[in-house]
Amino acid sequence: MLFAVRMTVDLPPDLDPGAREELLATEKAYSQELQRAGKWTHLWRVVGEYSNLSVFDVSGNAELHELLWDLPLFKYMRVVVTPLAPHPSALADGPDA
Repeated sequence: MLFAVRMTVDLPPDLDPGAREELLATEKAYSQELQRAGKWTHLWRVVGEYSNLSVFDVSGNAELHELLWDLPLFKYMRVVVTPLAPHPSALADGPDA
């Protein structure tokens, strides 16, 4: 199942710089692991915001919830999930087309 996920990060301004650096490094490693595994298929920056728009290809709601919950930055995020389905007018062949 495909899901579009918008993640907006709001780190506390008083977060210790060393803790912030470690947190961001851990987040990057985890997100790249999911990308290599084919679970996080697209990752796009939202211009002008500390936000991204991503596409996940997972077995269902429960798997997506677990992957998002395990993000090191999750407690600092606002997350909006949108389930996706193939569009009959699309030219590109997606995984469910």
